[in-house]
Amino acid sequence: MSRARTARRIAAGAAYGGGGLGLVGVAAVGLVLAEVQFAKRTVGTGLGDPPRADGLYGSEFGGMDPDPGPLRLGMMGDSTAAGLGVRRARQTPAALMASGLAAVAERPVELRNVAASGAMSDDLDRQAGLLLDGDLPPPDVCVIMIGANDVTRRMPPTQSVRHLTSAVRRLRLAGSEVVVGTCPDLGTIEPVYQPLRWLARRVSRQLAAAQTIGVVALGARTVSMGDLLGPEFAANPREMFGPDSYHPSAEGYATAAMAVLPTLCAALALWPESDRLEVARNEDMLPVAKAASAAAGQAGTEVTPARGPWALLKYRRRRRVPGEDLAATTPPDPAESVPGTQVAGT
Repeated sequence: MSRARTARRIAAGAAYGGGGLGLVGVAAVGLVLAEVQFAKRTVGTGLGDPPRADGLYGSEFGGMDPDPGPLRLGMMGDSTAAGLGVRRARQTPAALMASGLAAVAERPVELRNVAASGAMSDDLDRQAGLLLDGDLPPPDVCVIMIGANDVTRRMPPTQSVRHLTSAVRRLRLAGSEVVVGTCPDLGTIEPVYQPLRWLARRVSRQLAAAQTIGVVALGARTVSMGDLLGPEFAANPREMFGPDSYHPSAEGYATAAMAVLPTLCAALALWPESDRLEVARNEDMLPVAKAASAAAGQAGTEVTPARGPWALLKYRRRRRVPGEDLAATTPPDPAESVPGTQVAGT
């Protein structure tokens, strides 16, 4: 069965209350997950809690006029969204995105990160409540990074997508733009060997494509984390993975943050790129499921809705944004975006 067809089945099952659908053969999935869990036990974590990065970024853009005030950025998800594995708050992906957004918007950004290490998609409703319930206004835009724990802990993919879309719907109804970093490529985990590496990649990409289909229908956007980062992580595991060989290093988080930044800016109409197709760059218009499948399997692709069931498949150019060069050892002001895979909703 093709990835697009599988993703459609998972998304449909999530929408209409279907049960768990197998991504690959049951025995193969069990073997993959056992190997991933063994890899996690082998490398161990011992990383402690991620640093807290909440606060105001880009205060130099405040000026004398308090209006319109800072942009509000929310961060939700698992340990990757929380920044587990780095020592400094400024090295977390949320802090990097907040600084990048402030530099592009030339406006301060107030960051609230409610992501939790070990979280699965069924924790997203609680996290959304932390951002939405209370006296504070809802985020202008929220980034969600989720999926890896759903796979390794065997949450049925339809259930995983259902929890994600429920949280996204809640945020959208509150007036927030939403960007989802879909399930990362578990085939890049260094202690997982072939042929299980290939199977882990397949499971991850199928869930990522299904997440995309569900999220786009609600007017949110997705960034394909797996295939975008996979080649770089696979080619430079010592550099891109942290000390536990499972979570990203500061350099890995910087790569992930710069993949999401263009979509984050586009969600707030701050990114100046056109939605016109450029045939010379092999851009195309495809059914949403096929576009989602392509985004899960090809680095540097963006998908944005066109009309009806069709979507645009685009390749984002590398673009300079205001600020200093981004490096894990410097304040997190971005300079150059990494091509991101985006799926944008209407």
